[in-house]
Amino acid sequence: MYKKYTKRILDVILSTIAIISLLPIILMVALLVRIKLGSPILFKQKRPGMDEKIFTLYKFRTMTDKKDESGKLLPDEIRLTKFGKMLRATSLDELPELINILKGDMSIVGPRPLLVEYLSRYNEEQRHRHDVRPGLTGLAQVNGRNAISWEEKFRYDVSYTKNVSFQTDMIIIIKTISMVLIRHGVSSGTSVTMEEFK
Repeated sequence: MYKKYTKRILDVILSTIAIISLLPIILMVALLVRIKLGSPILFKQKRPGMDEKIFTLYKFRTMTDKKDESGKLLPDEIRLTKFGKMLRATSLDELPELINILKGDMSIVGPRPLLVEYLSRYNEEQRHRHDVRPGLTGLAQVNGRNAISWEEKFRYDVSYTKNVSFQTDMIIIIKTISMVLIRHGVSSGTSVTMEEFK
């Protein structure tokens, strides 16, 4: 009952409240992104959602578009600015995902939406992470975020899909707020975010 109906109703209510209450912050971040990084303000990328249905994910830009002599984008470490690092550390870059939640592409809690090219790399068990809507936060995020391995992340993701409940979601939301405040697990040990899943 909760997984099929109530969870979606809560997503709509909570994302609407969040958008309204955080609107001044959202507008301020948008303005700063425009000043410091230029246009476009939003980073848009195709991601797989529930049942592997592809949707467009929205985030605030955190990187420049700097390219090398051949026109290829420079590595993330070079294009990620100090301002961008601050947005990521505070998770402010993810505020536009509230629109994805309102639209029904995502949920507040669920496995994080990853890259489309990863779909062919999952094993049968890992594919179950797409049995529910992807989330703004999830069980893997409150258990290490980018500081844990891909295998650990996927175990948490699949475990969540098999045990979705109101109580679990509330615990994850509370833990997420705590982790954002202490900025835990923003980067992996060898990358500014997380290494590519291979």
